[in-house]
Amino acid sequence: MTSDDAAPPFPSRSIETYSALSPDQAEAVLELLAAAAGTDGQQAVSEQGRLQLRGGAREGVSHLLLSVDDELVGYAQLEDTDPVEAPAAELVVHPSHRGHGHGRALGSALLAASGKRLRVWAHGGHAAARHLAQVLGLTLFRELRQMRRPLTGLQLPEPRLPEGVTVRTFVPGQDDAAWLAVNAAAFAHHPEQGSLTQRDLDDRESEPWFDPAGFFLAERAGQLVGFHWTKAHAEEQLGEVYVLGVAPGAQGGGLGKALTTVGLRHLAAQGLPTAMLYVDADNTAAVSVYERLGFVTHETDLMYRTET
Repeated sequence: MTSDDAAPPFPSRSIETYSALSPDQAEAVLELLAAAAGTDGQQAVSEQGRLQLRGGAREGVSHLLLSVDDELVGYAQLEDTDPVEAPAAELVVHPSHRGHGHGRALGSALLAASGKRLRVWAHGGHAAARHLAQVLGLTLFRELRQMRRPLTGLQLPEPRLPEGVTVRTFVPGQDDAAWLAVNAAAFAHHPEQGSLTQRDLDDRESEPWFDPAGFFLAERAGQLVGFHWTKAHAEEQLGEVYVLGVAPGAQGGGLGKALTTVGLRHLAAQGLPTAMLYVDADNTAAVSVYERLGFVTHETDLMYRTET
């Protein structure tokens, strides 16, 4: 969420809601996001949200386009797919159009569309976003940390896998169903990750960064029990612990740490100088594991919500 302070309404401001964007609309939104990222230092809309800009309608996803004099100056995405939690949103205003109340207008439209039951991400936790959350009557709900550690000169021992566990790389088309099942089980408490579908997996496999050589699967007796999917951000020279999961029945035996080590060694071998990952601040066990592996907090994303 990146935005601006409240201001008198613009007579020429309009907000249109779409279930799907045309290719031209999607391209315009991506250009807006790139301009905002250049100013803010990070994306205002998550990878999942950016993937959902293209490919037609998706169940529960709405796109709000804010225009002034027919120029796109703001965007918001509302996703209402969680059967329990309130709809989640992300929003952004073009840097050259901030300070005119466009963020508040988008936020108010999101509140109306969600029946005043809303969660909103503020990536990077900027002061303007915190102020907008306060103006909209939202309270802090969740803290997601981005942690980083150097990979240059990485000295990690050989991973110690639990007895009977072997590691291989992902085979697209062969391992999709098994991975989706274990991902759902491992992240049953985390609907954003645990609810990924075949379409979501296909979206990622079609991205330029996708590399199955960095997607590690742990098996025992032919059954998938864990995975570490790494991602290389070539332009930023960052390696990411993209998704790491362990099947519920295989937790507690050191498999998560071993898979983390496998992935970090792989990223270091690619010549990437820094590794990053995201973890919820209240997941103290995971934070502790990553801190012992040399990760420190780099920045924080905040989620706000309406009072329940």
